[in-house]
Amino acid sequence: LVNFNIQYMIIFVKAKVYPTENEKKVKKSIKNLLEIDLKMEGSYIIGKDTQKKSLEKIYLLLRSQGIITSARKLFLKKVRGNNLNFELNKQAAYVGAVNLAGNSHLGAIHITIKSEDIISLIDWMAPDIKEGKN
Repeated sequence: LVNFNIQYMIIFVKAKVYPTENEKKVKKSIKNLLEIDLKMEGSYIIGKDTQKKSLEKIYLLLRSQGIITSARKLFLKKVRGNNLNFELNKQAAYVGAVNLAGNSHLGAIHITIKSEDIISLIDWMAPDIKEGKN
């Protein structure tokens, strides 16, 4: 994987487990996208990490699915200060795919990444391909 050096980064993930859903399946959906420790808190599965390795599955999936450009556009729209907030579809995640739409009748996986250099993080995850940076 391309080198990426950010001094400070925190990744938060949260997904609601609806009464019709299986907690283990929702956890599997998240684990298919993020290498992160998870726990139940009320009706939510939550996780937090500070390591780049947590994002490597998404990094690789964006490339294998050929959606780097659309991911970059979404990520740049979702930046607020030092935060990147986005949602991924739970059902797609369950089968090991990234679906940037996020919304579904079963809710989404909510991801927040905080970093002092969020644009460098986006450049690593979803580089501007037209400039040849991949």
